[in-house]
Amino acid sequence: MRKAAGLTQQQLSDKLHIRQQSYARYENGTGEPNLETVAEIAKIFDVSADYLLGLSEF
Repeated sequence: MRKAAGLTQQQLSDKLHIRQQSYARYENGTGEPNLETVAEIAKIFDVSADYLLGLSEF
């Protein structure tokens, strides 16, 4: 979704108020965001947290 939205990791991490390295770990599977970050990502992309977690189609 980040790439489809035309955002770099740095741009998205800035929106989330986290370090780019932290966000990169989410994408490569070596780290997991906390609930607050999941909620913020869902808001940014206008999807549900369930969707981000793979629990629903939307």
